[in-house]
Amino acid sequence: MAGGRALAALLAALLAASAQPPRRQGSFTIPLHAADNVTVTIKLRPGVSLGCQISVKNTFSSALRIRPGETVTFTFTCSTPEKYFIMEIQKNIDCVSGPCPFGDVHLYPPGLPRLNRTFIWDVKASTKAGLELKFATPWLRQIQPGESCPDLVNYNINSCIDTATVNIGTFCRNGSVSRVKLLGGVVMSLHLPWNSALTTSGFSIANRSSIKRLCIIESILNRESSITLMSPNYPLGFPEDELMTWQFVVPSNLRASVFFHNYSLSNCERKEERVEYYLPGSVSNPEVFKLSDSQPANIAGSFNLSLQGCDQDAQNPGILRLLFQVVVQHPQIDENVTHLVDLSKERNMTVTIHFEGWPSRVPLMSEPMCLICKDPRTCDRVLTLVSGAIYKISFLCKDLSHLRITAEKGISCVDLRWCQKKIHALSVPKAITQLPVLLHKFIWKLIAPEMINVEITSPSLKLQQHLPDQRCNTSYSYSIVSATPEVDLNVGIFCPGGAIEKIQLRNNITISLKTFGKGFFNDSNHQDLKMSFVPHIKDECTFTVSPDPKAKIYLQSPNLPYGLPPYVSISWYVVVPSKQVARLGFSKDRMGIACETGRAYVNIKEQTPGAEEIVRREDELLPEPRNMHHNFWVNISNCKPVDNMQLTVQFWVTLAEKQIDLAVILAVLAGAGVLAAIGLTVCCVKKKKKKSQNPMVGVYNANVNTQMPGKQRLFKKDRKNNDSHVYAVIDDAMVYGHLLKESNGSVNPEVDVYRPFDGPMGSLPPSPPPFSFRKDIKRSPSTEEPLPLAETDQDSYTFAHQKSRELEDNGDNTNEKNNGDTSTSFLEDKEQEGLEE
Repeated sequence: MAGGRALAALLAALLAASAQPPRRQGSFTIPLHAADNVTVTIKLRPGVSLGCQISVKNTFSSALRIRPGETVTFTFTCSTPEKYFIMEIQKNIDCVSGPCPFGDVHLYPPGLPRLNRTFIWDVKASTKAGLELKFATPWLRQIQPGESCPDLVNYNINSCIDTATVNIGTFCRNGSVSRVKLLGGVVMSLHLPWNSALTTSGFSIANRSSIKRLCIIESILNRESSITLMSPNYPLGFPEDELMTWQFVVPSNLRASVFFHNYSLSNCERKEERVEYYLPGSVSNPEVFKLSDSQPANIAGSFNLSLQGCDQDAQNPGILRLLFQVVVQHPQIDENVTHLVDLSKERNMTVTIHFEGWPSRVPLMSEPMCLICKDPRTCDRVLTLVSGAIYKISFLCKDLSHLRITAEKGISCVDLRWCQKKIHALSVPKAITQLPVLLHKFIWKLIAPEMINVEITSPSLKLQQHLPDQRCNTSYSYSIVSATPEVDLNVGIFCPGGAIEKIQLRNNITISLKTFGKGFFNDSNHQDLKMSFVPHIKDECTFTVSPDPKAKIYLQSPNLPYGLPPYVSISWYVVVPSKQVARLGFSKDRMGIACETGRAYVNIKEQTPGAEEIVRREDELLPEPRNMHHNFWVNISNCKPVDNMQLTVQFWVTLAEKQIDLAVILAVLAGAGVLAAIGLTVCCVKKKKKKSQNPMVGVYNANVNTQMPGKQRLFKKDRKNNDSHVYAVIDDAMVYGHLLKESNGSVNPEVDVYRPFDGPMGSLPPSPPPFSFRKDIKRSPSTEEPLPLAETDQDSYTFAHQKSRELEDNGDNTNEKNNGDTSTSFLEDKEQEGLEE
């Protein structure tokens, strides 16, 4: 029973306690004098639930207003009221009907609770007498809307003209803005966080004469610095047809430059939006600029900048706004040093000098400033020069390593008859390489219409393809991209010092030279990349390769890492020196794809008569390493692969000296022995035939044109390029063998045997087989275009000798067909006449 009574008493006590208000935490008394015209308001923070209350004489509420002339004592029902409440202290100052309390502005009243608080000074003044807000050091710094100050202390200035209010800006402490002059009234706000120890407002109010413009903002720049300022109401529109001014106080030993970073224009019905400068030493003040112009730079001393609006279109006013930067720095050591950039003889070229990382990274306003000037007052972080002109530029930069050069040049061809003969050197002009700034990239855009292609050559240095197995280690490289209406092909990255002599590509090409380090300054003198326009080629891309005998070269199909595009054909023509043999091998066993449509092929073919053409499909193993004794072609043709499959083929080539085969030597010696025996037999027979023996004669090749000049040439070869004019020493038994046989049949003349043509083959790559092809090897087509025979500078003649009895062969030409030549030689005619007699 006693326990039950005790429990009931405890429950009653708890209920009673819950009915009582929370315990009060501290007490505050705020006395407001009527003459001060100050109102204090305490209210809940936006978005905060009611977790604390204000108690005044046992009355609880969530807000409290203390008016002028009132004294109120209150407490909070929680220990952390700063989490729930904010406070506004507003003072109204009437400078129209009474005197203005000029001078320092104090934080009144004292003894306020520690809450986030905002002091507001609403000053009403006539437009005929402007007001001036003067700030104590360390002055103010303007920030963009939404930006916060590091110490959470910020000032907001609004101008009030009649019923219109214009937001001049929001400012933090520690800046360069020392004064703000306004036309008419002003609403000045100071926001302090609850834990701020600031006890003074940091500014004073003064009265000045009318400034005849919206406002004047004064900024003192007495050391190297960078500041950002915005037009009123930014990012909203500047008031219509208004004028405002920024005054910059700069010591004469410093230089100031202005940069417009963000602006927009309204739609004007009358007047024109513009900026005006009053510059020291200028003979044409004010100097007027458009907002789109490059603004003055390298200004020595104080200057003014004014923004003028216009009468806007009522139906579509638009927005005039401006965000700009002023950079102040010491004069540079080489300020008066100019560099001549002569682009007068260049065509279709632009040169851009810019800050490192541009345009992907815009330098921060706080970063060290590097300026490029094309005249003393026109400077910027980015300067673009165009061909056809001569520039004298200078640099305002402590460290030129922060600057880079990017250039672009266009070369086009419209009519192949005019542009095919010209060879263009793809080298960086001296006007660029002589500047003390590192070249970052030089881009050539080669424009060719359909059926006109581009040929890129590197005669002396040759090119090396940058691959994982064969990396470039040079001061620059070339990136080559081919673009046709159907296909964009990344041909690859190449650097000097390889085996690729020539690249032929279809249609438009972009070549980008990129540098690595300062070594390019020296290497730029030895560039030898050239290009020309050529007729249409069959493949998308063709490489001509001359391997280094001392190195193993790797070659990769283009378009890494995405693989060869569908239905694209690529060829390599590999040159094998006559005394060497090439070893060809593939880095993988298979192509590694499956075809959705069509078939993919790898073709290998030597450039020699009767050469076998090795063909492999995508579902077959690639050829094993093999020796190639002649120049050869490697062709890769793609199908449309199954989704997510990519065709990439890599192969390698090495050279080695040819090894003489002992069996071949023995066979040659055996053949020579047989010929010697036959010759000896013929000589013995001839000694017995004294009556019919005639001296040996030099027989001239009958396959030569002996017609009179002016008649049609039946002989198709140039005399210099064939052996039709070479004499051979032939025994008279060979000449009159048929007569000897008829007289006594004791001598059988030698009979010439026809041998097929064994000359060089054509220079075209092997044609990819049709999709129905099933064989691995096919013979060379008989329609291939033969290469021209090598020219020789010496004519070789061998005449008959009375004492010689040996038969000397004059080469393959004596055994060839007559190549369509139906004429007979002069000696043949004479011999025929003698026989008839």
